[in-house]
Amino acid sequence: MYRRLSLIFIALGILLFVLPVSAMATRIVAIGDLHGDLGATRQALQLAGATDESDHWIGGDLILVQTGDQLDRGDGEQAILELLARLQDEAKAAGGKLHILNGNHELMNARPDLRYVTEGGFADFQDAVVITEEDSLLLAHEPQQRARVAAFRPGGPFALILAEQPVILVIDDNVFVHGGVLPMHLDYGIDRLNREVRDWLLGKGEPPDFIHTRESPTWTRNYSDEVEADDCQQLEEVLERMGAARMIVGHTVQEDGITPRCEDRVWCIDSGISEYYGRRIEVLEIDGDEVRVLRAAQQ
Repeated sequence: MYRRLSLIFIALGILLFVLPVSAMATRIVAIGDLHGDLGATRQALQLAGATDESDHWIGGDLILVQTGDQLDRGDGEQAILELLARLQDEAKAAGGKLHILNGNHELMNARPDLRYVTEGGFADFQDAVVITEEDSLLLAHEPQQRARVAAFRPGGPFALILAEQPVILVIDDNVFVHGGVLPMHLDYGIDRLNREVRDWLLGKGEPPDFIHTRESPTWTRNYSDEVEADDCQQLEEVLERMGAARMIVGHTVQEDGITPRCEDRVWCIDSGISEYYGRRIEVLEIDGDEVRVLRAAQQ
């Protein structure tokens, strides 16, 4: 199925994340890191008002953003990717939108950096690709790992799907990114950054030099961990340059759930949704200038 989806995405999907995106709706909901937990993903989607218990879109013109890290630490990754791909089509048909971002774990798998893949995560991709020839990259990995490497390597069928997911997304005056946007990213150019990461995943070039470093928009924790006054000042500079009101980031699990920082100019939405981090199901709702946290009842 994913090979077919990939070809469709390549033919039709390259313009999915032209910036900025006009919301054209009153309600936006953001969901943080999923980390391979299909059950928690379903709960978060329902909490957002996006889906029913049968996993079909009921959000109408809702704009939904998932801020990256669909992969690693759990066994339900392929099912999550398949669910989100279908919901993108259903949302569009209903007048809504589902945006899916790349986090550091998506780009790690493309590299390939497999440190956080579970045994189930390797097994799940054994029948996802057909390996006709084992080259030096595949041979550098254990046999049970090679199908996943082939799936997510640049140009691979699942890398083609990741290529349609931006790193940085702007919707009206909201900036969505997995880790954070730094001044250096604005100097580099957001459109250029998104384009080069996309082309790399398509197997057509190299990403920015900093994309796998602690200064990457998928890796930085400047706004989500031990945030100090100079970090907030840097955030203010970035938001002013972008003409934005707030930034929404994932990446760093917040001990008390979704947490605003820097006088509510950044919202850290990695609440630990996945089983690996305790399944605290929370999402962030943005309705005009009103921002609030939606919390599922603890099981």
